Amino acid sequence: MKKILIAVAVLAVVGGTVWGLRKKLFKRAPIEAVAVKATEAPIEETVEATGSVAPLNRVEIKSTVAGRIEKLLVDEGATVKQGQIIAWMSSTDRAAILDGARAQGPEALKKWEDTYKPTPIIAPLPGLIILNNVVEGQTIDTTVVIYAMSDLLIVVGQVDESDIGKIHIGMPARVVLDSYPDRKEMGKVFDILYEGKNVSNVIQYGVKIKLDKSPAPSYYRSQMTANISFIVRKKEKALLIPASALRVKDGQKQVLVPPTEEGGRDQWQDVKTGIENDTSVEIVDGLNPGDTVLIRQAKYVPQQALANSPLTAAPPSGRVPGGGGGRGGGGH
Repeated sequence: MKKILIAVAVLAVVGGTVWGLRKKLFKRAPIEAVAVKATEAPIEETVEATGSVAPLNRVEIKSTVAGRIEKLLVDEGATVKQGQIIAWMSSTDRAAILDGARAQGPEALKKWEDTYKPTPIIAPLPGLIILNNVVEGQTIDTTVVIYAMSDLLIVVGQVDESDIGKIHIGMPARVVLDSYPDRKEMGKVFDILYEGKNVSNVIQYGVKIKLDKSPAPSYYRSQMTANISFIVRKKEKALLIPASALRVKDGQKQVLVPPTEEGGRDQWQDVKTGIENDTSVEIVDGLNPGDTVLIRQAKYVPQQALANSPLTAAPPSGRVPGGGGGRGGGGH
């Protein structure tokens, strides 16, 4: 019984010693504060999304007869008018007749070319040629796509269902292509799709954006990846503080301000906020331009090297205190 009491007393002393050492090793340093001033600057709240460039209406152009492509008159990237002839082709019969006449000489070939006219391929609407799918001399049937064209290139963003409620028709949006990260284009939302898609267990809705200015075809191309910022709210001049300077206590937003008198203590002051984003918060009441707010930054004293810690010193018996006779003692 006496041995048990002694063992308990030893463990209590060791535990107290370890606790005291832990407090020293993990001692919390005094909390420092960084002073910043409330300044006036622009701020905006946005919904970020990714998307791609796509045709508003994509039309595939095919021939009404089988035959051979004789002449292609436009290339990819060309802007065409409705009704414009964009290619010529010979029907299967005409191609066979011309091949036979060609063997008879130039006069016979010209006679049949004038007699048997080629078939024109017509642009069905005004727009941009985005695909040339054939070459001159190629034999095709009525299922082969000769050209694909678009009446207008738009941007389609994919917005998570948690944010789709913030999007509305007419909302401004800023578009930046991965291919041209230094160029920004502004546009407006003109359509929000009603049917969502499940992407990695997240429901997303397509949002269509029409650019304010039609970009050059060499700049905007179908299927290019776009980064989109839908601008929910924006102010050109707002009183701002860093978002890290704000706290919420019992539903009230507060900032830490320095004492007004020498020797006084920092105080939490109630404020009202407006637009907020990841980095800044607009203050609409409670601060004036130039006022100072404090951002507390907690620091910890670095732990000493394990080799210098008295906890690593083995007791004379070679047993680890509380180790149960070497179990868990690391094989000592």
